[in-house]
Amino acid sequence: MIKYLIAGLLLTGSVLAAPLDRIVAVVNDDVVLESELQEAIQTVRQQIRQRDGAMPPPEILRRQVLERVIMQQVQLQRAEQNGIRVSDDALNAALMQIAQNNNLSLREFRDVLESDGFDFADFRDSIREEMIVSRLRKAQVEDGIVVSDREIENFLATQSLQGNTEASFRLQHILISLPEPASPEQVQAAEVRLESVQTLLADGAEFSEVAAGYSDGQNALEGGELGWRKQGELPSLFAAVVPTLAEGEISQVLRSGSGFHLVRVAEKKSEETHLVRQTLASHILIKTSELVTDEEAQQRLQQLRERIVNGDDFAELARAHSDDTGSAIDGGSLGWTSPGVMVPEFEEEMDVLSPGELSGVFQSRFGWHLIKVFDRREQNMAEEFNRNQAREQLRQRKIEEELESWLRALRDEAYVEYRES
Repeated sequence: MIKYLIAGLLLTGSVLAAPLDRIVAVVNDDVVLESELQEAIQTVRQQIRQRDGAMPPPEILRRQVLERVIMQQVQLQRAEQNGIRVSDDALNAALMQIAQNNNLSLREFRDVLESDGFDFADFRDSIREEMIVSRLRKAQVEDGIVVSDREIENFLATQSLQGNTEASFRLQHILISLPEPASPEQVQAAEVRLESVQTLLADGAEFSEVAAGYSDGQNALEGGELGWRKQGELPSLFAAVVPTLAEGEISQVLRSGSGFHLVRVAEKKSEETHLVRQTLASHILIKTSELVTDEEAQQRLQQLRERIVNGDDFAELARAHSDDTGSAIDGGSLGWTSPGVMVPEFEEEMDVLSPGELSGVFQSRFGWHLIKVFDRREQNMAEEFNRNQAREQLRQRKIEEELESWLRALRDEAYVEYRES
């Protein structure tokens, strides 16, 4: 989210010369000013231009962006109530990462912003707010999500019955929202808006343009884009429908507690088999301590290496000398390891060895090592991969559904008074 915000800011060439401080909305004990709204509209306009999207009419864009600003304030207020803060150190680290993502130093990044007319202090504040909202969502929604082994097994069994478990879909979405509970009059008004949307789509209007103009979804101004979703990551409401749709096809109206939904499959694709290059290796570790210096550890391992080269058994020396008690009992064996399991400095040394080859003595964060590689293989890790994917897909599905419900409840609880002229 932050990176996307930066992309919009970097491409914006001017700022408002004279902020207008008329109040456009009251949000609990705070207000939204005209100047704040105009700055937000300016950023969204630039983001739409950047992706060559259709620009909504000014009055619709204003309404959509105002609702975003209101929701941002509501979340920031809740974060303050919950004591959620972002320290200067954490903020500076995030800014440094943003600069690096744009291939700039922090000083260069600041110069770019200021040369385009942006105040760096205001920019820092906006990033701090994004981080606070992210931490609030994590605390209020994400941290409470649990995926059980039984859920994973049921999920995989269902996917197996449906077939094509590796299918992925790029989705677009339109939501005509309803409060909870909704009165008959509110339902009728939503149905009228829904009919207008369906008429436009039936007449050939671009789905993204209709989404930008009519949808109440969080991604409305992005043309309703939900991005790529694996079959297991589909929201429960869409799970049975999306796999049956062809590319470009739009679903029938789907009803949930949050309103009426239309979902379009923009693209679909299948993944390939998940082959992993595994290594069978053993190692000897000598740790440093108050009694063992780096030089002594390195020298001991060098002596052991010479003994192995001269014919001594690696496993016997590992049992007698290695400080890695877990592997020493098995002659230093690490078993078959997959990429990413070992620390990078260890994996880097191991990956350049051929089967039967002995490494040089090297250091990692755990101490000094000697490695011998015995074999390599290409292993189909589909089962393990699928379980990990299933867990993450179920977790993301739960997060999305819970986040939507949480945001709707947060909005319903807030006092909002519009003061548009």
